[in-house]
Amino acid sequence: MSVSNIGMMDGAYFVGRNEILAWINTTLQLSLAKVEEAASGAVACQLMDAAHPGAVPMHKVNFDAKNEYDMIQNYKVLQDVFNKLKITKHIEVNKLIKGRPLDNLEFMQWMKRYCDSVNGGFMTSYNASERRESSKGGKDTNRRTSGTSQAPAKSASATHKAQPPPHAAKRANGHASNAPQRCAKPPPAAAPAYDAQMTELKLLVDSAEKERDFYFSKLRDVEILCQSPEVEHLPIVKAIQKILYASEDDPSTVAEAQAEMVAQQNQMQQQPMLSPILEASEAPSITPKDSSEESLRQEAAAAHKRKSISDLEEFEMGSSSRMRLSDVSDVQLCGSPLMSFT
Repeated sequence: MSVSNIGMMDGAYFVGRNEILAWINTTLQLSLAKVEEAASGAVACQLMDAAHPGAVPMHKVNFDAKNEYDMIQNYKVLQDVFNKLKITKHIEVNKLIKGRPLDNLEFMQWMKRYCDSVNGGFMTSYNASERRESSKGGKDTNRRTSGTSQAPAKSASATHKAQPPPHAAKRANGHASNAPQRCAKPPPAAAPAYDAQMTELKLLVDSAEKERDFYFSKLRDVEILCQSPEVEHLPIVKAIQKILYASEDDPSTVAEAQAEMVAQQNQMQQQPMLSPILEASEAPSITPKDSSEESLRQEAAAAHKRKSISDLEEFEMGSSSRMRLSDVSDVQLCGSPLMSFT
């Protein structure tokens, strides 16, 4: 499987924070105390330079990046290296530059897995301090790192000088044996435990914020859907909006919304349907008395119609006979040979 596409359940993402910090400090000769100190992207660039010597233009890397603009420039350099090496890993720059421990820990875990896959993770010949000299802020980083590494040595030499000679120590022990014994206070060793606890709490907060943002986006999608004109009048949408916009965490809100939804559905079912059949059925009914009067009126109208038709026929017969007589008179006057012969 390609290292660029490892899943979140891969063993690389179960490497502890202390192991990651120890690996970074050993490989790059740094003194990081927190994983989020690698949020600027400069550490990731130099890790790629250690895995592929000369592949990263270290003069473009800024170890003094404090604002988001300078950090983004470092990640642009890193993305160019990924493109050159054909690495398809997606860099979530917007999350990394926020300095959240969980996001930076996951990215450094992936970086360790990748570097371990290149030449078996052996980078003993890499001179990290020398390669940082050409970077912006690299010299200051080397100076701080060397000062931090020399501090334990100075404290050890001061302790050695403060020790008394053997004979003086014996006399001191002799006097101390005669004095009453007192309980010595243990050294303050609780600070590392508190730091580990703080880091764990930060990781929990980051995880909770991610989960909160995820569910908030889902609720926002539901709200936008409920505001659509096509569905906003439905009873179930009204019930969902009542639950979404409830100002208090009241258990009865769900029950009230459900009751209102059922009531609206029942009201919609009881409303009459506007159809031609229903309108015809809702026409005024005719009583037997009204029906008899209506039949009488219809019979009278039919009789009147028959009488009109008979009168019209008689009129047509009379007019036709008159027309025949006029035709005869016209023949007599027209000078027909038959009429003149008589």
